[in-house]
Amino acid sequence: MSSVAELTPKQALKQFFGFDHFKGLQERVIDSVLAGEDTFVIMPTGGGKSLCYQLPALMSEGTAIVVSPLIALMKNQVDAMRGFSEQDGIAHFINSSLNKSEIMQVKSDIQNGHCKLLYVAPESLNKDENVEFFKGVKISFVAIDEAHCISEWGHDFRPEYRRLRPIIEQIADVPIMALTATATPKVQQDIQKNLGMMKAKVYKASFNRPNLYYEVRVKNNIGKQIIQYIKANSGKSGIIYCLSRRKTEEIAELLQVNGIKALPYHAGMDSAQRNRVQDQFLMQDVDVICATIAFGMGIDKPDVRFVIHHDIPKSLESYYQETGRAGRDGGEGVCIAFYSPKDIEKLEKFLHGKPVAEQEIGMLLLQEVIAYAETAMSRRQYLLHYFGEEWDPVLGEGNGMDDNSRNPKERIEGMEYVKTLLQCIDSFKELHKAAFICRVVCGIKTSEITTYKGHTSEFFGVGKDEGEKFWNAILRQMYVRGLVVKEIETYGVLKITPVGKAFLKSPSSFPVVKEQEIGEVDDDELIIPKQGGGAVDEVLFGMLKELRQKLSKEKGVPPYVIMQDPAMEEMCTQYPITLDELAQIGGVGKGKAQKFGQAFVELIGKYTKENDIERPMDFVVKSAGHKSTHKVQIIQNIDKRIPLPDIARGLGKSMTELIDELEAIGNSGTKLNIQYFIDEELDDEQQEEIMEYFMQSTSDSIREAETYFDGDYEEEQLRLMRIRFMSEVAH
Repeated sequence: MSSVAELTPKQALKQFFGFDHFKGLQERVIDSVLAGEDTFVIMPTGGGKSLCYQLPALMSEGTAIVVSPLIALMKNQVDAMRGFSEQDGIAHFINSSLNKSEIMQVKSDIQNGHCKLLYVAPESLNKDENVEFFKGVKISFVAIDEAHCISEWGHDFRPEYRRLRPIIEQIADVPIMALTATATPKVQQDIQKNLGMMKAKVYKASFNRPNLYYEVRVKNNIGKQIIQYIKANSGKSGIIYCLSRRKTEEIAELLQVNGIKALPYHAGMDSAQRNRVQDQFLMQDVDVICATIAFGMGIDKPDVRFVIHHDIPKSLESYYQETGRAGRDGGEGVCIAFYSPKDIEKLEKFLHGKPVAEQEIGMLLLQEVIAYAETAMSRRQYLLHYFGEEWDPVLGEGNGMDDNSRNPKERIEGMEYVKTLLQCIDSFKELHKAAFICRVVCGIKTSEITTYKGHTSEFFGVGKDEGEKFWNAILRQMYVRGLVVKEIETYGVLKITPVGKAFLKSPSSFPVVKEQEIGEVDDDELIIPKQGGGAVDEVLFGMLKELRQKLSKEKGVPPYVIMQDPAMEEMCTQYPITLDELAQIGGVGKGKAQKFGQAFVELIGKYTKENDIERPMDFVVKSAGHKSTHKVQIIQNIDKRIPLPDIARGLGKSMTELIDELEAIGNSGTKLNIQYFIDEELDDEQQEEIMEYFMQSTSDSIREAETYFDGDYEEEQLRLMRIRFMSEVAH
């Protein structure tokens, strides 16, 4: 076998990795690195970025340092590299998961020349003892993976990344390689400037992943939708991204009780847990991973067949990178994002309290996510335009691979609308953002509008009949088709491009797509009760309503205390005939089944027998429900009469989150005696008034109660009283 020094890159590719040909830009990138040039690589997930530094490292004298923020990715790539070599020492990582003896072994392999690739976290590279060590060994080059972390305009900004250049200069005068899967032109410039590599060779691959299918769904009955999709794609690997750690655990549990092999994965788990989950996913012992969008998994698994966003991410960069984990082998990759305006409200709250500039950047990135979710044009075209790449929705590779392209929305002639917006932007000297322009045209008077005299403009209110959403949609399509740009440095101020100016001089036909409406969804719909697969049996539903009314009169309680409509609807698709089966119905639980259930299961049993109905109990979507994770601790504290705010603090929760837990415990059929705390909040007369309301009301809705009492009581007080009422009356 030839020595490494004598091999060409193509020969080395065959010898080390067994491939005959490079993919895309890989060979040109590798030649650049081997020539000692600073090299900047922008290549989408699945495009083969890793090979761009792995192969030159194997071919070069010394050790290549790869800076990576993802511990999971380090372990994964080290394992993969060792799989290609007879020596385990060929690749190592140094991060917080290693103990002192393990770090000593790594350093020994580097000194002996065995280690060609060393993955380090930026925090580890910052340590003085590591810097001193690296000064004394041969370093071939430094590769900075996930380089978008350097830019405050990137989706995963990390301040420690901005200190890399001076640290590298301390270690050695070596070529620098920066790699990222997501970089807008602004982020690219920021990375190069910070790393002092403005003269680097830049290699930018197409961001188009033609095998990926993009879809956005309204966030409604989300648990049922996810389970139905996964069941229809049984055995396929997938990732579900969630906004919070708690949600990853809830969704994983929901999938588990429905017979789906799923596990949560988030930054709150210790490294041993994360490694175990990762290995189970890679070894296909687990089909689905539920992960936080704040924590990149970094798992190099080629056959992920679907990526579902339970919550919309905070930027299109995040979204693109996370969806890019699907179909990395070129096979099927379905990307479904669930969207609700309430997700955006949550993400906006996360920005509060941050420096003003950071808030501005975050809001601008968020506006792009909203635009993507709500657009009716080709999602692929919108996404690629965002990354500075033009793509033809008719002729481009991957056309028809998104929900809007497969189900085209109505098109209308938009020439006059476009002209109005361009003239309005021009009249304000191109000094304002999209929201300002749309509000002027719609005639919406805000403090900003009056400050800048928007209400005196000739364009004020000319488009009020169409509404703000309509004008925003037209602006989005103008942006994608190059008539306007959003100036990044001024956080999204609109500027008219030469194309837009030409249109103003000579307007022409401009077909636009009518946008879709995105509905609101209540928070309590997000963890879905168990649902059946069939249509509701209306005859049985009517019989159950009569039974509920009869029991309501007998027991002297409102009908909703006996059973709520969604639970009875589910009974009319699942036909439970035992109390155990009834307890599996969403919103019932063991306590309610024992207290009120016998009459229901007897009626359903008789009905199914008389009508020869085949029961689909095997197809019940079981619910993990709002299961309390601290049930025993909470009940013990309540028994000790500890004030609820103190219980919440002890659990690291807000009062709202504690009340969520109390409701979950109550809904599971457990009685809670929180009277001692309610007595501190409300006098006897107030309590009696609220109890009387719930006894007479046909609904247990807190919103309806707030309306009825017209602000006399806070939401928290009403929720606590509802818990007391249900404990005393329903259990």
